[in-house]
Formats: sequence, structure tokens, C-alpha cells
Amino acid sequence: MPSPVGPEIERLIQLLARLPGLGPRSARRAALHLIKKREQLLAPLAEAVRVAAERVVVCSSCGNVDTIDPCAVCSDARRDPSVLIVVEDVSDLWALERAAVMNARYHVLGGVLSALDGVRPEDLNLDRLVARASAPEVKEVILALNATVDGQTTAHYITDLLSHLPVKITRLAHGVPVGGELDYLDEGTLSAAIRQRTAF
Repeated sequence: MPSPVGPEIERLIQLLARLPGLGPRSARRAALHLIKKREQLLAPLAEAVRVAAERVVVCSSCGNVDTIDPCAVCSDARRDPSVLIVVEDVSDLWALERAAVMNARYHVLGGVLSALDGVRPEDLNLDRLVARASAPEVKEVILALNATVDGQTTAHYITDLLSHLPVKITRLAHGVPVGGELDYLDEGTLSAAIRQRTAF
């Protein structure tokens, strides 16, 4: 059955369908919405994508993405230089920034160690991490990695890698999320919560 739209619109739908969270149906709806709002949405979006494609760079210091190098996070003199938060990906950095819990510096690994996926230490941004953690102003390295097998394997590897440095190495607490009900949590989460209990 032939497509009801021209090849340009079909290509737009196919590209939108590659985005996380958008399948073919959602991509069609999004494309149709963009086309209906051509002046208010499609044209500005196309221009924003063009500009981003031209200007986005990876920060040579931390691995964040921005339009400047060093990025806005690394360039911010108000950040605490004594704390370095290690994350797997840029999305994790952005999530922590949205939470606005700490005004620290970050380091993006670009992934986690994974035997199944063939990700080895040399594939990650570890050399730069050691160099940054060796700076005299760094007193604590927080490993903000996912509580997965690969995330925890990476955390242990980094702990060993930095063990010769005079820095405190900590990790995020694991356990019951705020608003979580015990009845709905898995045994691993409950076990971690009990082991890492705190005084009330």
C-alpha cells in the first residue's frame, strides 16, 4: 500500500520514530502536529536543530555537551571544586542538575563497564577522571552510577583506580525512594534500604 504522504514527510516520521519514547504512531502524530504548526513550531524547531548540529561540542574537561568548551558547568566559578560527581551519561548529569541538590563539578564517563556489550576501561573517560581527581582541591569523588550490575562493577573499578589518591570516595544511597511504598518494592531495593538505614 503506498504511503499517504510524500517522501519528505515520510522521512520526517522515520527520523522522529528513532527518538527515545517515540514509536511509529507517536512519530506520525508528532510530525502531523509539527506540520499543522509550521510557522509556530516546525520552522523554529528546524532552525534550533540546525544551530545545535553546528555548535554542540563535548566538553574537554568533564564530557558534558554544550555549545562552549569548557561547558557552562565547568566554567561556573560558583561550583564547589572540592566535590566531583561521576556519572555514566550526560542525561544523569542533567537529572542531578534538575534536582539542584549539590553545586559541584561533574565527570561524565560515557558509559559503564560491560562484558556483555564489550565496554572496557579504555572505552570510558577514565584517564581524565584520574587526572581531575588528582587535583589538590578535590576532596571527595561521588560515584553517582546506576544500581545495576554494570554500574556497580564500574563503581568498584573506579574505587580501585582512585585508591592511591587522598580523596574520599562515596556513592549514592540505595533504597526506598521518596513516596515509595514497601509493598511495591523488590527484594533487592528493600535489602539495600535495610543495610543502609540511617538514624531518625
